[in-house]
Amino acid sequence: MKAKVTLIDKLQFSAVADSNHTIIIDAGKDMSYDQGSRPKELVLMGLIGCTGMDVVSLLRKMRVPFKDVTVYGEAETTTEHPKIFSKIHIVYSIIGDNLDKSKVEKAIKLSQERYCGVTAMLKKSSEVTHSYHIEKEKQGE
Repeated sequence: MKAKVTLIDKLQFSAVADSNHTIIIDAGKDMSYDQGSRPKELVLMGLIGCTGMDVVSLLRKMRVPFKDVTVYGEAETTTEHPKIFSKIHIVYSIIGDNLDKSKVEKAIKLSQERYCGVTAMLKKSSEVTHSYHIEKEKQGE
C-alpha cells in the first residue's frame, strides 16, 4: 500500500492512496482553513469503517436479515506529546427484527479478534473496547 499527501496551502493537504480516491486533510481555522478531517479523526474513521465492513460482510454470510448497521467510535488521547489514542470504544448499532443475538456477537468478535487489521494495529498502543445494541425496525420506513 502506498499513499501520498500534497500541500495545498497553510496546513491543508490533498491525500491519495492506491485506490486513487482523494480526500482533504486540514487543521482548524486557527491554523488553516478547516476544510477537511484531522489525521487522527481519519484513523478513528478508518478503524470503525474497517470493523463495520467486517461485521456487515459476516452478518450477510451468516444470513442475518439486518436492515442497517451504524458503527460509532470514541477515542481518548494522552495528554503528553505525541498525543496518541489511549482508549477507544466502538459501539455497533444493528437495526432489524428478530436478529440472532449470538450471530451478531460472533460477527463482532471475529472482526475484533481476527479480521480487522486496523483494530489489531491500534490494540498495540490503545485499549480498544466495544459494545453493541440491537434496535427493532421502525414501522413505515
